[in-house]
Amino acid sequence: MTAGHARGSATVEAAIATPLLLVFALLMVAAGRLALAHGQADGAARDAARAASIARSPAAASRQARQAAAATLAGAGISCRRFTVEADTSAFRPGGVVRVRLACTVGLGDLGLLGVPGARTLHGAYAAPVDRYRGTQ
Repeated sequence: MTAGHARGSATVEAAIATPLLLVFALLMVAAGRLALAHGQADGAARDAARAASIARSPAAASRQARQAAAATLAGAGISCRRFTVEADTSAFRPGGVVRVRLACTVGLGDLGLLGVPGARTLHGAYAAPVDRYRGTQ
């Protein structure tokens, strides 16, 4: 190819490659944000299970689990459209275990440039032991 035929080819290549690289970068940002949010949901479940395990009664355990999960998610900057926390207190006794499962539906509207669906539900689960050397009510 002569120099006259190659003129402007770098501009055409840049015009084609730039949008593709931009879309790829935005997809990586979206994937990173979702991975971080999943980790924060697991952390909220862990905090909820720990709070439930040190409660004095099964009713208080369920209440404290919900409060701890909500506080952890709010501290991480995650606002849930729909939020559920299930504390399994069937083994709530000294030496037993409290299991917590949570679900948080988050909006993805701020990632609208990518055409990401409107919402995603994050799940977290954790189990924490109840101290065997303390009493419960």
